[in-house]
Amino acid sequence: METTEGPARQAGRPRPWLLFALLAVVLLFAISRYWPGTPAGGPAQPSNPRTQTPAGDVAQVDPAQLDVKLEALTAEAPVNEDGGRNPFRFRPPPPPPPVAPPERILKPVAPPPPPVNPGPPQPPPIPLKFIGIVEPKPGDRVAAFSDCKGTMHAREGQLVLGQYRLVKLGLESVVMEYADGRGRETIRLSGQECVGK
Repeated sequence: METTEGPARQAGRPRPWLLFALLAVVLLFAISRYWPGTPAGGPAQPSNPRTQTPAGDVAQVDPAQLDVKLEALTAEAPVNEDGGRNPFRFRPPPPPPPVAPPERILKPVAPPPPPVNPGPPQPPPIPLKFIGIVEPKPGDRVAAFSDCKGTMHAREGQLVLGQYRLVKLGLESVVMEYADGRGRETIRLSGQECVGK
């Protein structure tokens, strides 16, 4: 025997997807209502709400009741003890302190050294060239000189050209001076080149 209550029974039963949708809506509402960080009572109210007065209802104020201190506007404000900044006072900043010019340190200047007395002027160098040694006999040594015009010979202690004295005769050099003892110098043996060039 067949029953015909199948389609009628299905029509009276709720559908499962509809139950799931209803459950999701309830969960979303509960989460949005009790989630941390969201106010439970809806949007926040201002802490000092403005009271609206009707345009025609303006309260009258007696000028004698107002306590306006006009002398405080012109009085000099006290200075903070800590020297800090008062954000409720407006006045121009004080001018910067004057900067002292840097001190110039003067170093003591040493006096110039006294001029050196050069003494008598030195004579010019002796214009002779030592060109060799001649030994006419053993132990007798003679120095040969040239002034590019001719050659001269002299032994130790003798004058050359009447103005230069041969002080000492060495192996490769001679010591000569002017006849008056000034301008002593050593002249090295240098060969045949002319002195005046």
